[in-house]
Amino acid sequence: MFAYYVRIALLGLKRQPVLSALMVLAIGVGVATAMTALTVLQRLGADPIPHKSERLFALGVDNWNTNGNSWGEVDGKAVAPDLLTHKDAMALLAADRARRTVIAYSVSVAVQPEKEGLRPYVAAARATVPDFFPMFDVPFLHGGPWSEADEAGRARMVVLSKATNERLFGGENSVGRRIRLSDQYYTVVGVLDAWAPRPKYYDLSTGAMNDPEPLFIPLSLAIAEDLAVNGNISCWESPGEGRASFLASECIWLNGWVELPDDAAVAAFRDFLAGYVAEQRQAGRAFDRAHLTAPVPLREWLHLRRVVPDDMRLFTVLGFAFLLVCLLNAGTLLLAKFLRRSGEIGLRRAVGASKRALFAQYLTESSVVGFFGAFVGLLLTVGGLAGVRSLSPHWSEAASLDLPMLATCVVIAITTSVLAGVYPAWRASNVAPAVQLKTN
Repeated sequence: MFAYYVRIALLGLKRQPVLSALMVLAIGVGVATAMTALTVLQRLGADPIPHKSERLFALGVDNWNTNGNSWGEVDGKAVAPDLLTHKDAMALLAADRARRTVIAYSVSVAVQPEKEGLRPYVAAARATVPDFFPMFDVPFLHGGPWSEADEAGRARMVVLSKATNERLFGGENSVGRRIRLSDQYYTVVGVLDAWAPRPKYYDLSTGAMNDPEPLFIPLSLAIAEDLAVNGNISCWESPGEGRASFLASECIWLNGWVELPDDAAVAAFRDFLAGYVAEQRQAGRAFDRAHLTAPVPLREWLHLRRVVPDDMRLFTVLGFAFLLVCLLNAGTLLLAKFLRRSGEIGLRRAVGASKRALFAQYLTESSVVGFFGAFVGLLLTVGGLAGVRSLSPHWSEAASLDLPMLATCVVIAITTSVLAGVYPAWRASNVAPAVQLKTN
């Protein structure tokens, strides 16, 4: 019977092509609006490293004083800064109280290729420690990170991204070769495989949807050579004159992360931070909101840093509200279409068709409309996501439709169209045959 109902539904769509097209378009536009917003929201809010996010913690250290006001608020509560001072970062790195501790910041360097035809250019580089790569599961194509001894010795080592290696060395294994950065030669120790986490959770201060830096160099070297900070610097008091004063100031500019293997390690590290803050306050530093200094779990950190903007949540709600309006319009058109065939319905009831059979037929017709609406909605969703990518290239990963979201699009379109067709189908199946036959 279902195949028969589908065939009748297709004939009904052909009989009134304009009305059918309006219903399909109404459902398609509504689904596309909702699915475009839902796809971006879902990708932005996804766990960027699900297999170990519960073990990764950002170092939230609030060294500010109350006169400088709070660093920021989320849901009406004050939060710690997202960056560290140099003295706090170095103290926590030296304490070595976690399985891994990572301190890093972004710098700018001038890349001076020796390959013929390539012109010099300025690129961002991440100054960090060797633990950065195993902590964040950064994949290597060739070689690996520099050693702890290289870090301590301020060795001129560099790790290249896959794209940079292809640009400078044609994709060859460049480990052991040298490149010139800001008039200094660095030895290549590793080449990364494709790696572009979204969001770029390890440093949100330079843009959550930005690409990772194409170069990685030792932190100790970058600080010793005073490489320019390619990111945010915030101070609640004047740092004073000179490099030494800046490094000893309350200005924040470094990222800090720790990897803690279990709850006991988290508790122990929390106690260590509380003790550290107490020592710093005794030494005369502010730390007026000492309770905010704590290891913050990765997922919570993403929430506190508003990686998913409130505007995106609102847009998603409005998208589904618009879908509801489109479904009401489609339902109204279905009702008008079915009731225009009330004479036919009355005749079928008079010759023995049951209410259940009529209800099933018209509900099947609603489902067919939903199927075509899903197809149109899918095309419009792909177009909408392409528009998002063109307006915001850094959102290319977030504004992409994967198989689960593709299935969700089809399911939502068909389900909502069926729901929109329940009332029209019920009204059509309850047409009184005697009244219709007498009228006609």
